[in-house]
Amino acid sequence: MKDLIAELQAASRRVDDRTLPAGAAKVVAVDREYPADVEDVWDALTDPERIARWFLPVTGDLRLGGTYQLEGNAGGEIRVCEPPRHLRLTWIFGEAPGPGDSSLVDVRLEPTPGGTRLVLEHAAVVPPDMWDRFGPGATGVGWDLALVGLAAPLAGLEMGSPEELERDPAVHEALAAGRDGWGRALAAAGEGPDPVDR
Repeated sequence: MKDLIAELQAASRRVDDRTLPAGAAKVVAVDREYPADVEDVWDALTDPERIARWFLPVTGDLRLGGTYQLEGNAGGEIRVCEPPRHLRLTWIFGEAPGPGDSSLVDVRLEPTPGGTRLVLEHAAVVPPDMWDRFGPGATGVGWDLALVGLAAPLAGLEMGSPEELERDPAVHEALAAGRDGWGRALAAAGEGPDPVDR
């Protein structure tokens, strides 16, 4: 297995604010490059069989305007699907809070000399107490690990079972490295040391 910490360091992170129809939102964004062409990365992001290899099994009507459900995780509606460059979907656990979109994931792909640049932005209306307690690490670390997971099948590697990963000290170190990376992104967004430390 590739060094997970090196994989996490291959990504850049950003934290921002935005307004969604449902209200003031926090944005976590991660940007990384894969040594695969745009069409292959797009296929890994949108083919249900391939999604299950690096993320979770997915069901639903996987087309523009359709809905999806990740096993044991979020579900939502596919709002934009412009192969092979742009995908936007709602990202909801349980009932959507309030009117309008409250959680949107936007993924853009562009070719680079080395392969494909992927930029993922997750904008969500987050209760202030949750943001104060967990900050961008609450969702950012999960996106970090998902995008590291995507790197493995694109490189023809197996990540191992969830149980194996749970026991692997390298995974725990990678989680800490991701957490620290999101802390640096929060500091770069202008937050003081106390929120960054939390």
